[in-house]
Amino acid sequence: MNTTSLDGGGGGGPTNHSGDGGGARPFCLLSTGGEGGYPDSLDVCLLEVVIIVFLTALIISGNLVVIVVFHCAPLLNHHTTSYFIQTMAYADLLVGVSCLVPSLSLLGYRLAFLPEALLCKGFGYAVSVLKSVSMASLACISVDRYLAITKPLSYNTLVTPCRLHLCIVLIWLYSGAIFLPAFFDWGKPGYHGDVFRWCADAWETRAAFTLFIVVLLYAPAALVVCFTYFSIFRICQQHTKEINERRVRFSSQEGGEAGEAQPCPDKRYAMVLLRITSVFYLLWLPYIVYFLLESSSVYRNRVASFLTTWLAISNSFCNSVIYSLSNSVFQKGLKRLSGAFCASCARHRVPKDSTASRSKRPSNGGGGGHA
Repeated sequence: MNTTSLDGGGGGGPTNHSGDGGGARPFCLLSTGGEGGYPDSLDVCLLEVVIIVFLTALIISGNLVVIVVFHCAPLLNHHTTSYFIQTMAYADLLVGVSCLVPSLSLLGYRLAFLPEALLCKGFGYAVSVLKSVSMASLACISVDRYLAITKPLSYNTLVTPCRLHLCIVLIWLYSGAIFLPAFFDWGKPGYHGDVFRWCADAWETRAAFTLFIVVLLYAPAALVVCFTYFSIFRICQQHTKEINERRVRFSSQEGGEAGEAQPCPDKRYAMVLLRITSVFYLLWLPYIVYFLLESSSVYRNRVASFLTTWLAISNSFCNSVIYSLSNSVFQKGLKRLSGAFCASCARHRVPKDSTASRSKRPSNGGGGGHA
């Protein structure tokens, strides 16, 4: 395998991404016509750069808004799930910050003092850990909602702020430990670092390490989410049915008409969380399937690797969009924040306008006197 570095030389400025036989052509995963990752047309590389830079900007801006709104809207902190949602927002924000590394590298700027192997390994490990935090947080959110519905009387004693903080710390430690063997030649934890040529060519996936990740992370998280949300909606349907039957019974005794049952509030909030979870797994499913196929030597394609990887990473932006569109309390907090921002801008404009009008008055008066 060709493991030549992307850089044509040292220095921290713009670099010429060249390699053996590549001339001055850059390395691109989306290239299909050229050999060894070197495209015949630079338009392909430009498309890859645009996708990565655009997603990076969306992820950072979207999650910054979510974090600021959570800190400025106290009502959002009434739910215990807000701890996990904020954890996801911080993890997704760090994903966006981590994506600045390949973005700057593709634009011609990279950390010249770090070897390319260490750079792409560190980036791949960081993104894998951060997305693992999101996956584990979604599983914890589903368990939290399950406990809130099945054990409403003892919920406050079971779920305390101290235990929530401990759970979040364990999520970060567990996620970091799962992918740590990647630094000890167990295999590649994912394809996030494949924008670097060393990761794409020299760092191979291994079936044993892939199975290790699936068994200890992907499968348990998916099973927990499926079981808890299925149980939540089944319980809510039973509650709604019982309420309807009681209303019909009382209305028949009193001779009145039966009103419509109010929807279960826990079900309504669970629907918001279910949308976030569903989009997460829909965007990650192609990546997981390709990860299993490639590590088993069944199918290997660089374009498929790039598309499935960055489709999964785009979920870091989708979480903020779904939550802002689905949660009415979040929308109120966002409106208040934007209103306060607009009011502060208006206050800054008023003094400027008043000073400008004051400066104009003497000149106008003087002009009138001369006339």
